[in-house]
Amino acid sequence: MKKFNLLVLCLFATFLAFPKGNAGGKTDGKKEESKSEAKVETKTEGEEEKKGTFTFSGYIDSYYIGNFNKPASRSNLGAYYARAFDQKSGQFSLGLVQTKMQYSNDKSDVVVDLAFGPNADLGNYGNVLGALGSNTNTALAIKQAYFNWKASSKFTLTAGQFGTHIGYEVIDAPVNFNYSLSNLFNNGPFYHIGVKANYAFSDKVSLMLGLVNNVDNLNDNNRKKGLISQLFINPAKGWNVYLNFINSNEASPDANGNTPDAHYRVLDLTTSYQATDKLLVGLNAAYGSQKGDYQGAGGPTTAQTWGGAAGYFNVAASDVFSIGARYEYFDNSSGVRALLNKKGEGTSVNSLTLTGNFTLADGHLLIKPEFRLDAYKKVSGTSETKNQQFEDENGDFTKSSQSTLGLAFIYKF
Repeated sequence: MKKFNLLVLCLFATFLAFPKGNAGGKTDGKKEESKSEAKVETKTEGEEEKKGTFTFSGYIDSYYIGNFNKPASRSNLGAYYARAFDQKSGQFSLGLVQTKMQYSNDKSDVVVDLAFGPNADLGNYGNVLGALGSNTNTALAIKQAYFNWKASSKFTLTAGQFGTHIGYEVIDAPVNFNYSLSNLFNNGPFYHIGVKANYAFSDKVSLMLGLVNNVDNLNDNNRKKGLISQLFINPAKGWNVYLNFINSNEASPDANGNTPDAHYRVLDLTTSYQATDKLLVGLNAAYGSQKGDYQGAGGPTTAQTWGGAAGYFNVAASDVFSIGARYEYFDNSSGVRALLNKKGEGTSVNSLTLTGNFTLADGHLLIKPEFRLDAYKKVSGTSETKNQQFEDENGDFTKSSQSTLGLAFIYKF
């Protein structure tokens, strides 16, 4: 019995000799390390690199917006889609809840980016029909789901559902300086499903090419595939330039199952320059063309164009507060995109947005007061007084412009 107790005591002492949660692994090393200990250290680090790391992040955002037109419907949309996401006025509204999971190692990454709430429904609208039809919509929560295979230090292959490469702004509120989104964002692609490859020629130049299904849709409505590309150039320190392109046939097949001749094209320039530690300037310009049907919604028989440009100017006044301005002109006079007037005709708009940004709680909490003015082309004629762009307090569309003042609350983790 004494021998048995002695044996147990020895085993227990041996167990205590190893650090907790790291049986036989790396310990707190000393400067004077033996060669054999160094080999164990190197092997363990290599094993950790192969195992990779897992991260979990996300954000929630909510807002309150007051509309100076006091629209009877409490909507900021106007006649047709004047806002992308912040559509409600005169009430506290939930924007989006994001949960993002990522696993990474030295050869690959996988990203599962799930979103919930009103803005998730708007941003992922093309995922509403799941594999079993309209009664199932779990796919609506998928904002992104893709993997990267890093074949070499220069070549990366990506497959799955991923956010679009086109444009200056993104769906995620913490990433953009302005809370409300531009008309260029609202009238461009949101996401794609397909495969793309990126090759870095150097730290200053890279090229992406890919094939995707139709735009903003889980299910492809025809057998055609879209071509996407992005050329990245870093001409100087702090200056990034992206030249983006997409060409896709979005037409639904005819009665014989043939896909008609059609195209949806966007050429997009996005650039930003960190002029000083406190000053950032940016530019987004896009030119689009559409011919034929667009996912069953119809379209012009001859190619019609649309486009616009937005300038950005952000200044950091301190570590806590910064302020930024965005001016944008968007022209959809051809009527091929969703931004239309009350009569369903093409129109154009000038927009000015002023946004403050308070960064609190060690960078986790963002509070953004924002003023925005949208001035649309007025519909002329004495009989058109109630065919303007925006609604008044009586429910009549008598306003050609809209001013809003709001406050957004964003918490990221």
